[in-house]
Parts: sequence; C-alpha cells; structure tokens
Amino acid sequence: MRRDPIFYQMFQRSPQLLFDLIGDRPDNAANYRFDSVAVKEPKFEIDGVFLPPEGEVDVVYFCEIQFQKDEQLYERLFGESLLYFYRNSTRFSDWQAVVIYPSRSLEQSKLHPHRALLNSEQVHRIYLDELGDVQSLPLTVAATVLTITDEAEAPAAARFLLERTEREALNERERANLIDIVTSIMVYKFANLSQLEIRVMLGLDLTKEPRAIREAKEEGREEGREEGREEGREEEALALVTRLLKRRLGQELSEEIESLISGLPLPVLEALSEALLDFTSLDDLQNWLAENR
Repeated sequence: MRRDPIFYQMFQRSPQLLFDLIGDRPDNAANYRFDSVAVKEPKFEIDGVFLPPEGEVDVVYFCEIQFQKDEQLYERLFGESLLYFYRNSTRFSDWQAVVIYPSRSLEQSKLHPHRALLNSEQVHRIYLDELGDVQSLPLTVAATVLTITDEAEAPAAARFLLERTEREALNERERANLIDIVTSIMVYKFANLSQLEIRVMLGLDLTKEPRAIREAKEEGREEGREEGREEGREEEALALVTRLLKRRLGQELSEEIESLISGLPLPVLEALSEALLDFTSLDDLQNWLAENR
C-alpha cells in the first residue's frame, strides 16, 4: 500500500470507498478506520486494513493495491491476513480481503491452490479497467477509475467528477472528501505541474486552495509561491492561461489576441482556463473570446 500513495490517501479520507468498490456498504461504513497493523511473531506489517469502530465486534477488511506483478501475492495476503485474524479473533466477527488491480494482466499466475478463497464471497478481486466509464459509475467508484485514466483524458474526466459532486445529493463532508480525492489523484498523475496549473486544469477557484494541493506542497512536490494580492493572482493567471493556450494550440498568439486576453478580468480568465482544454484550433479561441468579451 505504501507504494500506492494515491489509494492510501483516498482510503484514509473516505473508508466508505472500499465498500462501494465491493458493492456492499454496511450501516457503520463511515465509522471504519483505515490503518496498518503489525503482528509481532513472526514479525510483519499489513499496510491496508479497515478496522471496525472501536468496541464493536464486526468484519475486518484486508486491502491490497497491486499495480505490479507479484507471483506470491495471494500466499502472502492470505497467510498474513489469517494469522492476524487468528491473533485477534475476539475483536472481529469475520474477515474479508479486497485486491485492487488496474487490470487482470497483473494478477499472479498460480490461482489453483487458492481457488476456494478466490471464488468465495470472502475475497473480492477488483479490476479497475473493467468497472466501466467514469461518467456512468457511482462517484466514489469513478474516482478509483480516474487513477488509471490516460493523461490525455484525465483532466476532462476529473472536471466531470467535480461537477457531479455539486449536482448530486451529498453532505458537505462527502463532497469535500470527493473533491480532495479527485484533486489528489491529479496531483500525483501530473507531478510535473505546479499547484496553479492543477487548479486551472480542474477549473477550481484560483482564490482557494484544495487540501490535497496544500498537502502536496508540504511534502515538497509543489514549487512556486502563494498568490498574494488580487493583482498578483490576475497576473499569474494571465501568464498561465497564455502559456497553456500556446501549448494547447501549438502556436504563438497574435498581439491582438494577447491584448484581448490581457484585458479579461480574473473570473473570465478562470472560465477561459477551463474552456481552453476543449479547444482544437485557433478558431475555437477566437469564437470563445467573441462570445465572452
């Protein structure tokens, strides 16, 4: 799990995500705690464990994110999980295991010795590329599929998910968690972009900073400075939008167009920063400017 920090953050912020993936959300799903646990003898550590609320005897879920081939994954997962359950059997009523793959091709080859468990209701194998399209899946599940979406398609998919968080009937905590999850995924997928570029890509308010980007900056993945006064934000947004337009259209902008863009107020620059991701030619930009001047 430590090798997959995106999922680690996702599960910490929203443990319910695991239950949405397996299609069985218990009533107390929001009270589960995602953590790592250790067994002293023999000494090993299980990185992804969903523990029931303190004091409740309920199901414990072991989770493995597998984005590279491991021909002994099931031997290790079942061995460690069953030993941990044995050592703590009074705390739990049952156990289940969830393994998340980007695709079937990364599953280990030797499945026959584990057929009883693999074909039982206790083990859930999730193949992200088989779940469906981000536009039709439940929001939380769609967010996991975003982790394997091609970079060329990811910005549009992420913006669509953020728009859905505003339309669907979610409480404030669920909405905030989903926004943070989507932002976290994009921060990791586009580690070479600055925090402002990520926000422009997602169509987020340039005056507010999502928690995921704050955390990324604290970890040293982000460069640049905080926007200060309104004038500073507008200048920075203008420079960024101009640079993104040149990259998107593959050509320099005329002085006339640059002059038009430089005269746009910050809210319109923000709108342009989102719209430009759909431009395919200079005509698209000129038409947009004509409509929004």
